[in-house]
Amino acid sequence: MLDVAVIDLPAAAEASLDPLRQRILAALVTPASAAALAPLVGLTRQKVNYHLRTLEEHGLVHLVEERKRGNMTERVMQASAASYVISPAALSALAPDPNRFPDQLSARWLVSLAARIVREVGELISGATAAGKPLASYAIDSEITFANAADRAAFAGELGEAVNSLVAKYHDGNADRGRKHRLVVALHPSLTIPPTASSETEK
Repeated sequence: MLDVAVIDLPAAAEASLDPLRQRILAALVTPASAAALAPLVGLTRQKVNYHLRTLEEHGLVHLVEERKRGNMTERVMQASAASYVISPAALSALAPDPNRFPDQLSARWLVSLAARIVREVGELISGATAAGKPLASYAIDSEITFANAADRAAFAGELGEAVNSLVAKYHDGNADRGRKHRLVVALHPSLTIPPTASSETEK
């Protein structure tokens, strides 16, 4: 089972968005049969089988084993991944294009860049998996607390200078066997998570 799978086909995206099928996929982190799933999701075995067939058609679940139960054959299934991301490629003509209105200070442009990352890296993962090769990638996830807006602006300026300096140092447009890599750096406020009732009580 993969940690994360990228869904890039409209039909597969549609199948995964059904609330009942989402519950089935969540339950199938652990392999199970339709009979075992039925009480967990509140459906009959026959209806669970129907949803499993649809999910299997789109590669969202796969067969783990078949067991003989009297005159019946029980199919044990498992989700193809623990979690899923729907690629903008599934939206076809509606997918965002960051090249339309590039604006470093636009939050919507940042979302367009993030959507492109999901689409491109999803395609790269599929290609690397088909070729049986690893995919070279690198990411940094950090959180910074700025004292004020001026410090944030100064940080952004210095970061831009540092990145441009590194790009100038390592970029070689004349390398015959070189391969282009995309670099995206993002900065946005962290989400404010409200304290839970238990944490408030502890205080």
